[in-house]
Amino acid sequence: MDYLHQFVFGIYPYIALAVFLFGSLARFDREQYTWKSDSSQMLHAGSLRAGNILFHVGIIGLLFGHAAGLLTPVWVWDALGVTHTFKQGVAMAAGGIMGGMCLVGVLILLARRFGNERLRATSTFGDKVVMLWILATLLLGLSSIAVSASHMDGHMMVLLMSWAQHVLTLRGDAAAFIVDAPLIFKLHLFMGMSLFVIFPFTRLVHVWSGFGALGYLGRAYQLVRRR
Repeated sequence: MDYLHQFVFGIYPYIALAVFLFGSLARFDREQYTWKSDSSQMLHAGSLRAGNILFHVGIIGLLFGHAAGLLTPVWVWDALGVTHTFKQGVAMAAGGIMGGMCLVGVLILLARRFGNERLRATSTFGDKVVMLWILATLLLGLSSIAVSASHMDGHMMVLLMSWAQHVLTLRGDAAAFIVDAPLIFKLHLFMGMSLFVIFPFTRLVHVWSGFGALGYLGRAYQLVRRR
């Protein structure tokens, strides 16, 4: 196992997580007026609604799907009687559906943003980078489905699960599990981790507000009385 592999898959995940968390806190503390999604609907509506719905449904499905698939211990699936082959098949099907929806949504939003003169003029460098970065990460993830189809024994999925769980539990041998993983998996993992690095410096920070809004579900009703 060379030093580059050890760094990217054994050390870089913690760097990405630290930047993601502390960068988000720093931005919330110092630049609260930039903490927004920067909606461009007033400039040009166009296909915004269709693109937004497809993109958000797809990416939320991918987020929770990856979390459940990678972080659920193997023994849980074994105890439930779920075979590795079946789990891989479900992951490929669900990932393909959600990834396809997200991809269509991203392409619609990119065409809208780059195809309209007013939107191009008001788009920041960060807006362009994050959309193109998500597009590249999606294409790598969808391409990995074809690679997975050539080995349906679930072995590679178990190795990826072991890597993610060892990273999360701060064990230093995480990178060793995916030494022999196909390059496309490694590139997808790197792009995904790097998305967390750029997260605090782009409009993606508004995702935190979405989770924070769940707190309103438990708040008491506001009483408004006439004078």
